[in-house]
Formats: sequence, C-alpha cells, structure tokens
Amino acid sequence: MSSLTLPDVSLTDTAATPGALQWVGMQGIDLPLSLARDQVQVHARADVQVDLPDPAIKGVHMSRLYRLLERLVPPAVLTPARIRTALQDMVDSQADCRSTRARIGLHFDLLCRRPALLSPDLAGWKRYPVQLDASLQQGQFSLEVQVQIGYASTCPCSAALARQRVAEGFAQAFADGEAPTPAAVSDWLARHASLATPHSQRSEAQVTVALDASDAELPLLALIDQVEAALGTPLQTAVKRADEQAFAELNGQNLMFVEDAARRIQAALQKGQWREPRAQVCHMESLHPHDAVAWAGGV
Repeated sequence: MSSLTLPDVSLTDTAATPGALQWVGMQGIDLPLSLARDQVQVHARADVQVDLPDPAIKGVHMSRLYRLLERLVPPAVLTPARIRTALQDMVDSQADCRSTRARIGLHFDLLCRRPALLSPDLAGWKRYPVQLDASLQQGQFSLEVQVQIGYASTCPCSAALARQRVAEGFAQAFADGEAPTPAAVSDWLARHASLATPHSQRSEAQVTVALDASDAELPLLALIDQVEAALGTPLQTAVKRADEQAFAELNGQNLMFVEDAARRIQAALQKGQWREPRAQVCHMESLHPHDAVAWAGGV
C-alpha cells in the first residue's frame, strides 16, 4: 500500500454549488440494541443526520457519525441519557463543518410474550413496532417514542342492530302467546343468538409520548400495558376455545367507535402523566372497503 496520504475531498474541495443543507447523513443502518439489562437484543434500523450550515463545505464526515452509533449498542443499555450523549458527540464530531444540530431515528420491533386469557401455561409472542426520534438542536434535547399497538374493535351501532334482529327473531319464534320455559329460551338462544352478529375488525393505535434525558429508561412495556388495559381488547397470540370465548366476551363488553378508542387512550395517557401524549387510531373496517380513523392530543 502506498505511504502517501489518502485524499479527502470533503476537506480539500469546496461545494461546486454552494448552499446550506438542513440535514445530511445516513439512514437504514443495522444496529443491535438492548432496552434493559439481561434483555434479549432487538434488531434496529438507525437513521442519523447533522446539519450543514456552511454553504461552502463540500460534505460532512459520515464515517464519524457511523462509528459514534457504536456507543448505543450492547453491552450498553439504551437510555434517554445515552441517546442525548450520542447526539452531542455527533455535533462535536462535525465541528469543522460548523454543525450545531443532530438527530437520530431508531426503528425496531419489540417482541413480548403474552399469556392466554384463561388457559394456564399457554402463551405466545406479540410484535409491537417502535419508533424513536431524538434530536439535539442548540442544546435542546427532544425525544419522542411511538409504539404501534393492535387491538380488536366491535361497532356499537352494528351491535345494536344485531341485538334488535335477534330480539325480533325471538319474538317471532314465541309468537303463540304461551310463556316459553327457561329451557326453551336457552335452547333458542343457543341455536339462534347469532341470527345477526355485529361487525368487528382488527385495529391499530399509534401512540406517541415525549421522554426526557433524566428518565432512567425507555418505558415501552409500561406504555403498551396502559394502552391495552384502556382499550380492553388486546390482540391474542396462542388460544384455546375457552380463551377465544373470553376474547369474545371482552369485545362484547368493550364496544367502541374509533372515537371511543381514541378518547380511551388519551384519557389513560393523561391519567398516567405521560408527557405530550398523542394517539392515532385506525379501525380497518370489515363493513366498508375504507378505514375509520381518529386522532387525539397534539394540535
């Protein structure tokens, strides 16, 4: 190999077309992350950028940004404070480019083992997509966490219409005027209570909260648990018939429009004292070829 110094045109050349750039960097970098001590690592994709305010500088030092991401990988545990430190180091690494801002985006799936509703020793794995967006601008640190949470929703209007149709069918079946015996009623319901059924669908909530550098950890599971408890109908993994029946009960007890779901989530997040909570919910209609959506929080 030649002993000559290798050229670095980002330092020796100036921009052919001068101009300041808002953000410059990389995206889609593969990283392992540990969210808690002794926890299985997750596979994340990282986006990292800094600003380039000097219109004459040809380019930033991409390799420095790439190497600094190593400070986030195991055995280090990912925390808000560690993310803030990494952002500051990235700004400092581009001092000769006059950079003053940096941002990091992390995308990964959190896998949680969830038990069946009733069956003992029955459980399965459930995926929760997570997005972390952090920035450091003029010394101000910002960190938002977004989690996607699946649940089931049964339409209250459809449930009312179905109940009416079942009631009509019952009245027609016992129209002879004689009072039916409890056994006859039970038999009729067992065979005909599903004469009409309400429509329900798999639904999704995207929940976003702000964190601070002083927070000790990324409270992802606590956030997920609070939202699922508020909705009452979390998607299930492994089930037996008893668990499926219990899930049907949960849906019957938690009828909700998309507006109801958004309000439930927002009320729970406010009660949980999360900072700057926002929610977007989507009910992927089984009645219509389009979706019902609602937003809560923010502006």
